[in-house]
Amino acid sequence: MNFSVEEENLICMYHTSDRRRTMARMLAALPDMDTEMQRLANGTIAKLERMTDADFDGQRFDFVGE
Repeated sequence: MNFSVEEENLICMYHTSDRRRTMARMLAALPDMDTEMQRLANGTIAKLERMTDADFDGQRFDFVGE
């Protein structure tokens, strides 16, 4: 699965021990996000939903600063 830099950074912010917990943390934060961030989070969550747990575990997520 290919993630944009923004998506990867978002995953890094909410990353926990597994894919489902990471998605749950992102979903819980949605009400506190502005509209643009909600769109990014929803798209990222959709990609995470399409991944298997094994794919998530094998993926390396690195925070990329400016």
